[in-house]
Amino acid sequence: MDWTAAIDKNREALKRVLAMLVAMAGLGAGGQFPFFRQKGTAVQNEAQAEKSKLPPALTLPRNLHRAIAKLLRPAEAAVRRLIIVAARGLVITLPPLRPRKPKPKPIEPLLRGFGIAVTVSREDRRRAATARRAAELRAARPKKRSLPLFDPLRPWSVRRWPVAADGAPSGMPFRRLPGDDPVDATRISLRLQALAAALDDLPGQANRFARWRARNEAAIAKEKLRQEAGIAPFRRAGKPVRFHRIWPLKPGRPPGWRPKSTHEVQDVLEVVHGLAQWAMEKPNTS
Repeated sequence: MDWTAAIDKNREALKRVLAMLVAMAGLGAGGQFPFFRQKGTAVQNEAQAEKSKLPPALTLPRNLHRAIAKLLRPAEAAVRRLIIVAARGLVITLPPLRPRKPKPKPIEPLLRGFGIAVTVSREDRRRAATARRAAELRAARPKKRSLPLFDPLRPWSVRRWPVAADGAPSGMPFRRLPGDDPVDATRISLRLQALAAALDDLPGQANRFARWRARNEAAIAKEKLRQEAGIAPFRRAGKPVRFHRIWPLKPGRPPGWRPKSTHEVQDVLEVVHGLAQWAMEKPNTS
């Protein structure tokens, strides 16, 4: 099979889908549905956003927001699987782990707790002011979002709403019908930017996935050796057991899948899902 031709074909199809979503959201030049500011946005917030080169609050009509999100979910799943296909055959050599240096704890809070006065030098005040300004600059930077490599999983527990005396569930949140009221579209715009960045740098995203797969296989091999040696699983004192993903795709159908295709993105998702499953299979060395 020509994997390169399959990757290029589906990549161009996903770029067309992304261009359509950007046009729907009004992010492109001359968009039909431009973003508009939220009601009640203060002039001071707009001036601060212009000063920090951050866009003001972005909103979309609710019905348009839902239409974009309905197509964006399968597009993200398709790009995620295309990254897996592009990472097929990549071998990554992980660098040796460096020992973590313990962070020195300041003694001033401990001394103040005992009621001992602590004099701060001029150099310490200057260093604290520099760190505070650096933190403010980091907070003022535009938010960036990278495409997650894993499919979101369903929560383990299902919330059950209490039932009232008349048999109707009480406490259930009201589900608003699609209308023209403005909805915050900041997250939608960040997801579109992440999708565009992933399609523009598909080899880099493939290397990113290959690095995760190498780390995951190394962790599994290390845990297997610990089990064979009869050593208990590693656990930090006072910390709960942290579960990690060992498979990037969710069980069953991919996110956004529909039994009957109604859009090009669902056809692409059907194709790349099978290719990703094929690419994730270990080669038969027998």
